[in-house]
Amino acid sequence: MPPIRKFQVTFDCAQPERVARFWCEVLGYVVPPPPEGFETWDAYDRTLPPERQGSAFACGDPAGEGPRLFFQRVPEGKVVKNRVHLDVRVGTGLVGEERVAALEAECARLEALGAARVRLQLADEENESCLTMQDVEGNEFCLD
Repeated sequence: MPPIRKFQVTFDCAQPERVARFWCEVLGYVVPPPPEGFETWDAYDRTLPPERQGSAFACGDPAGEGPRLFFQRVPEGKVVKNRVHLDVRVGTGLVGEERVAALEAECARLEALGAARVRLQLADEENESCLTMQDVEGNEFCLD
């Protein structure tokens, strides 16, 4: 069996810090401390050439278990549906109306942070209910 490898999830976006801070709130992630010798990330960023300022940001699981999230500025905007997305597990172990209530409660919390609701998919014979949303730059993700 091959060894289990750590990985990071990378988001292409227009405003890396804004999107990173949104996902920190969604997942309970934190921004790592700035490099040694800098009191803030903003202070570090100001030392970069102008074209690189604000070009990247990252956050991670404070327990060190989940993947690091990396956000990089790209010139083009989002134009099509994501081929990969995150499933935020808020209804694990819940079924029926109790699951839908948990999804709706988390949806309301995330809408207050700038996310957009796309659609609620109710349970069928094969799948439990889930709720599709978009983050602050339109990247799709699911509450399940």
